[in-house]
Amino acid sequence: MKEVAELLKAKGLKVTPQRIAIFHMLCNTVEHPSAETIYKSLQETHPTMSLATVYKTLDALKKAELVQELNVGEDSFRYDAKVHSHPHLICLSCNHVYDLHTDLLQDLREKVAQDTDFELFSEKIYFYGICPECQKK
Repeated sequence: MKEVAELLKAKGLKVTPQRIAIFHMLCNTVEHPSAETIYKSLQETHPTMSLATVYKTLDALKKAELVQELNVGEDSFRYDAKVHSHPHLICLSCNHVYDLHTDLLQDLREKVAQDTDFELFSEKIYFYGICPECQKK
């Protein structure tokens, strides 16, 4: 937890128990939770934390570039503490979001920059389909 507090300080954020809990949770999950999911998962350990606090904290963490916000086509955003550019896989059956670990898209990024003369800063790439678990059902 000390590392989380130091990272928040280094980004100029006020260190609060709520911010530590939210960021710690995001850093220690492969899930891509929504604000509501984060709120519910921290209720037991932080019963006085409001949903508004979760939203404000996520906004502050996003602005500090400590988390990325994912728009995967639902009514709410998902959050990921892995802020380096990487693609995601979304299951259309169970709505689970997975990180896609591949270097293949680096070639695509370079090709797009070359073909368009754009100076690219980032990209968000989502692949939609049915995950192996849902295919078994």
